[in-house]
Amino acid sequence: MSAPDLQPEDAKLVTLARSARGRTGAPEGAAVRDTDGRTYVAASVALPSLQLSALQAAVAAAVSSGVEGLEAAAVVSDAGAVEAAGLAAVHDLTPSAPVHLAGPDGALRSTS
Repeated sequence: MSAPDLQPEDAKLVTLARSARGRTGAPEGAAVRDTDGRTYVAASVALPSLQLSALQAAVAAAVSSGVEGLEAAAVVSDAGAVEAAGLAAVHDLTPSAPVHLAGPDGALRSTS
């Protein structure tokens, strides 16, 4: 299943996550959509004093903007699975929110 097989709004999250990854050259890009339809995009952060996955960074951006719930999230990565801490952050806000994992080519690999 590829990103075009997703619902259009979820496919858009994959596109935004791919863009964040490509723009920064980071190992991961992520995008989340809140319950009002706003999106938050981030890439992984690897500083000596701060390490965040792209999904953690996107959730942090959403929460710092006052978001109380998420509709969906997408991660673009070479990894075989969404990392546990980022998945937990999404589900802290909304346990039922789907988290889509796509490869760098945008092909959907899994949904958690």
